[in-house]
Amino acid sequence: MQFRDRTQAGRELAGVLRTRQERGELPDPVVLALPRGGVAVAQEVARALGAPLDVLVVRKIGAPFQPELGVGALVGDADPLLDEDTLSRLGLTRDDLAAVVKRERAELQRRERLYREGRPAPDLRGRTAIVVDDGLATGATARAALRSLHSAAPHRSVLAVPVGSPEAVSLLRSEADEVICLYQPAAFMAVGLWYDDFEQLTDADVLRALHTAAEG
Repeated sequence: MQFRDRTQAGRELAGVLRTRQERGELPDPVVLALPRGGVAVAQEVARALGAPLDVLVVRKIGAPFQPELGVGALVGDADPLLDEDTLSRLGLTRDDLAAVVKRERAELQRRERLYREGRPAPDLRGRTAIVVDDGLATGATARAALRSLHSAAPHRSVLAVPVGSPEAVSLLRSEADEVICLYQPAAFMAVGLWYDDFEQLTDADVLRALHTAAEG
């Protein structure tokens, strides 16, 4: 399965979730996008479900010598969630990541201020929180996002993505009430390989999506 772009992937995912909703499995949903890439997917899901769209800002912590290699993630004011096995394999310590964590926390806070525009985070108590991203590679950011929901006490937590590595999907099944992944290619490599158009989104794209959803 190859997706044309995030919008098409979002519509495919939305169709599956809409069926679940019609069966009564997703009561009172709130769609939480992982920006930036997850927003274009989540916009289609929120529209199909008639649900509010918001963001859950998470920042990947990359290895100092290879930023694209995720070794953990940050969300909110919580301590970094680090993959201890990966750190051990790379010969890294938490102290080695101090500068990276500081930089990523500053960027996380900047994005939260920009995207929230003074709005409080949505009240998830008793609702179905649907966390949406454009794909799962290691699953580090999604895991941090899902764990951050515990204190918000949703009735149900669902992680929904168009594509993901089988390893990440398996890992995250213990973090959410349900994980929905349309396609789990055995030779995964990277999320972007499963999209014809994987252009990076901007802050303006995120704000546009949130404003459009709020206007109904």
